[in-house]
Amino acid sequence: MSATRVLVLNSGSSSVKYQLLDMSDGSRLAAGLVERIGEETSRLKHSPLATGGGTRESDGPIADHEAALKAVAGELSRDGLGLDSPELAAVGHRVVHGGRKFTQPTVVDDAVLAEIERLIPVAPLHNPANLTGIRTAQALRPDLPQVAVFDTAFHTTMPESAARYAIDVETADKHRIRRYGFHGTSHAYVSRKAAELLGRAPEDVNVIVLHLGNGASASAVEGGRCVDTSMGLTPLEGLVMGTRSGDVDPAVIFHLMRVGEMSTDEIDTLLNKKSGLLGLCGDNDMREIRRRIDEGGEDAAPARLAFDIYIHRLKKYIGAYYAVLGRVDAVVFTAGVGENAAPVREAAIAGLDSLGLAVDGELNAVRSGEARLISPEGARVAVAVVPTDEELEIAHQTYALVADGNAGAA
Repeated sequence: MSATRVLVLNSGSSSVKYQLLDMSDGSRLAAGLVERIGEETSRLKHSPLATGGGTRESDGPIADHEAALKAVAGELSRDGLGLDSPELAAVGHRVVHGGRKFTQPTVVDDAVLAEIERLIPVAPLHNPANLTGIRTAQALRPDLPQVAVFDTAFHTTMPESAARYAIDVETADKHRIRRYGFHGTSHAYVSRKAAELLGRAPEDVNVIVLHLGNGASASAVEGGRCVDTSMGLTPLEGLVMGTRSGDVDPAVIFHLMRVGEMSTDEIDTLLNKKSGLLGLCGDNDMREIRRRIDEGGEDAAPARLAFDIYIHRLKKYIGAYYAVLGRVDAVVFTAGVGENAAPVREAAIAGLDSLGLAVDGELNAVRSGEARLISPEGARVAVAVVPTDEELEIAHQTYALVADGNAGAA
C-alpha cells in the first residue's frame, strides 16, 4: 500500500490548525483546530470528513503543543486515520519566516531547525510556535519526513530592486533587513489557479493577487514568479489590515517615542494590534463595518472613513503593481474579505476603467465557493475571485518533495 496521505500542521502561539489530505485525489480526510493551548479553557474541534460524521468538540486544559498534537492524534485514531498509519507519507508544516535561505519546501533536519531558530528575531511571534509544532511531530513520528513550507519562499524571486530598502547596505545586511513578504503559499496557489481559470499556463500570465483577510497583502506575479509584494521585513507593511496599520511614515515611531513618550513595546502593540480598521473605527470585522455603513446613524461616519482608507490603499497597490508588471491579465481577490465582501471588490476596482478593469455587478454579487470571473464579458483585464487553500498548497508541496525522494535543501 503506497503512502499518499499528508498531515498539514499550522502551529500558532496558542493554537494548532490541521488537515489530513489524501494526495492521490486531493481529498480531505479530517480537519480541526486546537485553540487556547496552555489555558484552562482549551478547546479541540475535530471534523472527520472522510466518514461524513459531525464535528466533535471537547473542552478542558491542554497544557502545551505536545499535549495538543497527542490529542489530535487521538481524534484521528478514532476515525481509523492514526499517525501510525502506513499510508501517512509526511507531515507538512507551515513556517512563517524562512529568510533568504529557504526558497523551496524543505525536509527538516537539525540544520534546518537551527536556521528557523536563527530567524526568530525577525518573526518572534511565529517561528517559535512553528518550531514547537515540528519538534513535537518529530517526537510522535521520528521515522516520518517532516517538511517545512515557508510563507516567505514564494517571494524570494523578487529582484533586489524590490526587496531592498533604501538604507545603508552594511547595516541592512548585518541585521537581515529587507523585504521578505508573507502569505506566500496563498499567493502561489491563487496565482496558479487564476491562470487555470483563464485557460492559460502560469508562465504566460501576469496577475495581481489581493489576499484580504484580517491580515492582508498584495503581490505582483509575473509568469508565475513573484516580482513584488506589499508585506516587508514583517507582516506590518503594506495594506490596511484588521488591526495592523500597514504603511506609515517611519518617523511616526520617533514622534511617538519623543513626543508621546511611548516605549518600543507600546508602539509595537499600537501598530500591530490597535491600528488598521480597529484603530480607525473600533471594528476589525469588515462585515460589521459594512453593516454600520448600510444602516447609517452615528456609527456610520467612522466606519465609512475606515472603509474609504482601506479602499484607497488597495487602489494604490493595484495601480503600483500594474506599473511594475506593465501588462496585467488578471486582478484576483482571495481570503476571507476578498472572497466574501462584494462591496470591497466593487469599490477597489471602481474608476479603473482606463486600466481595462471593471466589475459586473450581478457576477460580483454571487456568493460561491468556486473560482470565478466577476468582470464583464470581453473585459481587457479579468477580475476574479479565487478561494485560497493554503493547506492544500502545503500538502501538494510536501507530497511532491517526499514522493520525489528529494531532500529539498535550500
